[in-house]
Amino acid sequence: MLGDMDRRFLIAGCGYVGRRLAERLTESWQVIAIARSPGTLADLRTMGIEAHFADLDALTALPMPGLAVDGAAVAYLAPPPGTGVTDPRLERFLAALGDARPLVLLYMSTTGVYGDTGGATVDETSPAAPGNDRSRRRLAAERAVQAWCEARDTRCVVMRVPGIYGPDRLPLERLGRGEPTIRPEDSGPGNRIHVDDLVSACIAAVEKPVSGVFNVGDGNHSSTTEFLLKTASLAGLKPPRLVSLAEAQSQVSPGMLEFLIESRRVDTTRMREELGVVPRHANLESGIAASLREMRAR
Repeated sequence: MLGDMDRRFLIAGCGYVGRRLAERLTESWQVIAIARSPGTLADLRTMGIEAHFADLDALTALPMPGLAVDGAAVAYLAPPPGTGVTDPRLERFLAALGDARPLVLLYMSTTGVYGDTGGATVDETSPAAPGNDRSRRRLAAERAVQAWCEARDTRCVVMRVPGIYGPDRLPLERLGRGEPTIRPEDSGPGNRIHVDDLVSACIAAVEKPVSGVFNVGDGNHSSTTEFLLKTASLAGLKPPRLVSLAEAQSQVSPGMLEFLIESRRVDTTRMREELGVVPRHANLESGIAASLREMRAR
């Protein structure tokens, strides 16, 4: 565990996950956040969080003293750009840290780096074989972070994350548009995690003396089709139209089709045993229902 003198936490990229993480951290950490959106900055400040503007596409220096990062925990959650096979945003951020030496740097990656295994199980020792540029960018970023941390003797944690869902992150609009999906017999196993369980894993990875790569997930390998059907049922929406894989070639967008076809089972034993994280929402009904309750309460 970290000592009482090491309770500063910098979050770079306060999007969906970052805001939930920041909110949880304020219970026991001094949180500093950098973000680009004026709305996000305003929300963070309303929560009592020290928030600074930073555009990672043009960053040359951190918007607060570099020494604020020395000995602190850092979580880098910003996505790479939409093109290329590297992550210049991350590279700018690391360069902007200068000589600062964080206690730990957590990088949020994706289970997509394993590529399509045809439904076979992967764990942290499985070879990375990204099948598209989106995942290649993430793998390049992982390696950049690991090299940067090794050069500074900074503890490094890479979290490989599957599909994230939660309040305001359910496929309600897709269901409302009546978009088709692949029928159950043609859909492979899926992997996902509720945002609050992901936040718990992030905090555990920082507070425990661990390093290296961690797969995270709820351990439920229901397909995307099952997820859509369950969401429709619990939300009282019309279920999606089911089509064969052949029909999907012309009826589903290329990006979504790529996501639906690529399949693997992600083993999360290390998350459970070394981080001590047992997901609260280990089944679809629990996570979707909790998400809908929170949305309705607002």
